[in-house]
Amino acid sequence: MNLPKRMLVANVAWAQEIARRDPQFFSTLATGQKPQVLWIGCSDSRVPAESVTHCAPGDLFVHRNIANLFHPDDDNNMSVLEYALRVLRVAHIIVCGHYGCGGVRASLLPPADALPHVNRRIEPLCALAQTHRSTLARLPSEEARINRLAELNVIEQVRLLREHPLVREGEPAPLVHGWIFSLNDGQLRELASGYDVESAKATAAACANPLRIAQPTHA
Repeated sequence: MNLPKRMLVANVAWAQEIARRDPQFFSTLATGQKPQVLWIGCSDSRVPAESVTHCAPGDLFVHRNIANLFHPDDDNNMSVLEYALRVLRVAHIIVCGHYGCGGVRASLLPPADALPHVNRRIEPLCALAQTHRSTLARLPSEEARINRLAELNVIEQVRLLREHPLVREGEPAPLVHGWIFSLNDGQLRELASGYDVESAKATAAACANPLRIAQPTHA
């Protein structure tokens, strides 16, 4: 049986199991969505938002792209943000990156001729890498540089979102959080909390500290 066919068969089993456990689940789901969280994550297949947070369908409004970037001039990004805030009225925005990110790795390398769209997409990330090049250069390995830049990238996207008028002028304004996921142990780590903006600013400053290196368990 090929993979798409197996996926369809697995879907039948999943739907039947959910209906068995909660006969009203799908009828409730069909009435509309009321997620409390907009999740902006990486497209990496190893970091599925619902799975790593143990959330159910309807809990998260999800936008994923290469390296979990927020582009204010990108209609895809902006339409998701606009709908999440003005229609769904989400209370939280979570930017979630991950260690070992391929998009982050690419931003530290020369542009790949075969990937022109990816090259354009990660231009802001390349610029961020240049901004922190002296800090990154002091780190002992390529893995450490990738992981540090992945953290800095999350912090930068949180900053951009907090400064955007749609977020600032929300009624009420959503809380913007920055998380990062470890492929090594499956755990999420908070880099910036929306509950304490001053604490988040301190975290951003810590990320810029050249002596701060991601722990090996989060590599």
